[in-house]
Amino acid sequence: METISSQCVKLDAKVTTKTEAICLAGRLLVAAGYMDAAYVDSMLRREQVANTLLGAGVAIPHGMVEDRNLIRRTGVAVVQVRNGVDWRDGERARLVVAVAAQSDEHIALLRRLTRLMQRPGSIDLLVDSDDPDLVLATLAGGPEAAVPVLDAREWPADALTTWMMDYPNGLHARPATRWIETAKGFQSEIRVFKGNQFADAKALTGLLSLGITRGDGLRLAARGADARRALEALMEVVTSLSTEEKAAAERARRNALAARRGSPDWLPAGNPQAVYGLGASQGLAVGVLVRQDRAHFQVEDTPGDVVADAEALEAAVFAVARDLDQVARDAVARLGAAEGAIFAAHKELLTDPELLRGAVATILRGHGPAWAWGHAVQERVERLQALADPLLAARALDLRDVGERVLAALLGVERQRLQLDRPSILVAEDLTPSDTLRLDMRFVAGLAVSGGGPTSHTAILARTLGLPAVVAAGAGLLAAAEGQTAVLDGSLGAVYLNVDDADRASASAVVAAQNQARAALRESRMLPAVTADGHRVEIAANVANAGQAAAALEAGAEGIGLMRTEFLFLERDSAPDEEEQYRVYREMAEVMAGRSLTIRALDIGGDKQVRYLNLPVEQNPFLGVRGARLLLERQDLLYAQLRALYRAAAHGPIRIMFPMVTHLAEIQALRDHCQRARDQVNGPRLELGIMVEVPAVALLADRFAPLVDFFSVGTNDLTQYTLAIDRQHPALAAQADSLHPAVLDLIARTIDAAKRHGTWIGVCGGLAGDPLGARILTGLGVDELSMSAQDVATVKATLRAGSYESMRILARQALAAGTADEVHAL
Repeated sequence: METISSQCVKLDAKVTTKTEAICLAGRLLVAAGYMDAAYVDSMLRREQVANTLLGAGVAIPHGMVEDRNLIRRTGVAVVQVRNGVDWRDGERARLVVAVAAQSDEHIALLRRLTRLMQRPGSIDLLVDSDDPDLVLATLAGGPEAAVPVLDAREWPADALTTWMMDYPNGLHARPATRWIETAKGFQSEIRVFKGNQFADAKALTGLLSLGITRGDGLRLAARGADARRALEALMEVVTSLSTEEKAAAERARRNALAARRGSPDWLPAGNPQAVYGLGASQGLAVGVLVRQDRAHFQVEDTPGDVVADAEALEAAVFAVARDLDQVARDAVARLGAAEGAIFAAHKELLTDPELLRGAVATILRGHGPAWAWGHAVQERVERLQALADPLLAARALDLRDVGERVLAALLGVERQRLQLDRPSILVAEDLTPSDTLRLDMRFVAGLAVSGGGPTSHTAILARTLGLPAVVAAGAGLLAAAEGQTAVLDGSLGAVYLNVDDADRASASAVVAAQNQARAALRESRMLPAVTADGHRVEIAANVANAGQAAAALEAGAEGIGLMRTEFLFLERDSAPDEEEQYRVYREMAEVMAGRSLTIRALDIGGDKQVRYLNLPVEQNPFLGVRGARLLLERQDLLYAQLRALYRAAAHGPIRIMFPMVTHLAEIQALRDHCQRARDQVNGPRLELGIMVEVPAVALLADRFAPLVDFFSVGTNDLTQYTLAIDRQHPALAAQADSLHPAVLDLIARTIDAAKRHGTWIGVCGGLAGDPLGARILTGLGVDELSMSAQDVATVKATLRAGSYESMRILARQALAAGTADEVHAL
């Protein structure tokens, strides 16, 4: 029976919205006698509950199952929209294939369509074709060879650039997620080419499957109305991440060297069997060996209605994506932003359109949804495992993790949690990140896995959780019998089996000493930072939200020295309004319960760009319109934030801090705006301060101090501007050391000026959380040090362990040094 006719093909349709495209396709089907007009409404309702975008610019709108009585006979209409219409989450449809399915006669057409989607350029040629017979013949059953295969290298791009991958560990999940987030902010199609291979820049598994390693030459191409802007934004993120990746690799290298230089805390006196792998998280653990076997899902291939099966799979994926959002939030609150990013990357793996598209294509070929999903996931897992780069191969475990989550949701299976009742060393083939987070930390003493690597997300979580861990220990580990006593050394990468009583006792004594030191640090975290001779320094934390603030107080912070408000403005399509900001600031004030709370006004610019503000592209954004400069230029942003802050201050004390101030006149202008905003909402008087980030302010601190209520030194930017080193520069970033004597001299000048004028002064940059930096800054005379919550207890203990006089001497020695290396040597 005919399911598509020439009167149901509309080329170069002039529609601008998804609704218009669906209505046009519906009218074609109604006019051809395939369905009643009421079925068009059913197709529109379907879009409210499901995503009908298959991918590759192809959408297959269809109606609700309960409305099939409105279909007279099975038919298909094709609407070609060359510029595309926004379909969902920034993705655009250029070929709309509307289906009125009374039976399964349309399945052959859909299968042919999915095969075309997997052939490079085939859909592009259908979208660009002026020949309705080509479209009709291709979809109605004509030879598929009618559409030639377009070579990936011939893809017609509107913008093109090249770049050499310089990330030390290549492109792995976390930087790739940042690429994708940027690409999704634009309508254009964006592709990343490596040789003759390419991947969609909005699809995580595709990007990772390219196996991009250091030294690979890449071509980045975009096609669409905003192609040039899209590529500029993407390249800005790509290159800026170089610094972060190199800094992370350098930290890992230094940590490894430090570990190798140190002598082991414990070695067996007896002769136990030893299994060696790689140390992934330092520390010693003693416990009973417990095996955790990987969950295996019994998946039968039970096909049903293809549309219903595809929708069931999509519902499971979306449900798991929502769960991962919550897991990511919990991980951020419990462990930190970097750990939360692991599960944000998991969500990108899960919602990768190529993955879902592959599973749906398998469903259309006559397979059940669980089998199709498992097949699509396993295919990509094997592709990742085959890559030579161990960091990229490690992402296969992450993909398996999210794949199993969806299978569990589809099959209605609850993932079991291992039941433990005594200190245990957990042995596994490998552990997924979500498995690691679900461990009962009361009884898990250490982790040992036969596979994986120190760069896996599970290893990262083990380090954050403080669990000693060994990875890549091989099959010998899995052969070890459960129930025996073992000792795990996460520094050496060794697991000692069947240890005797003497070795168990000596290892337990070392573990107890280590735990005692950690417990002492935790127990003393609430004690003030008072030096041995009675000098006190306030210790505060840098946070981005109320959850982090609560965690910081629990970690021992006495206040919040920096709340970064720019996170309210990032990763969204429009600026938060006054009411939304008010709720966030009020929650912060209530969490602080009267403690010190310094909120920094919007600091957009530099390395934090917001596309929807439509700011001009700058050659060097760190020297451009950022911080206070932007606020004075965009008073719509300034007043919404100030009014929200003054309103929130009714619920607890707040101090407002302005970033990137350079000129005296800016302070007066900002004070005037604050007064107007305060009058508008009848708010209380608030202390107003500035960041000291620009050398000009430090040099003229005597003139700035009388105009403000407080100073806060931002050592990261001050270092950048003082040393003329871009913090994002891949070759120079390592030299941007805040302990450089020139930077310390500017900080000392600022502190001296503040003391002369009675102006309170703190430091909220990275130097505050470094034990040596904290001692030097204390010796220079700061009132407050604000840092990451994880550094609070250590810095407090460091300051309590010495005298203020010794720190003053240390500070003078640092100022007299000639290089940053000399300061470190102190």
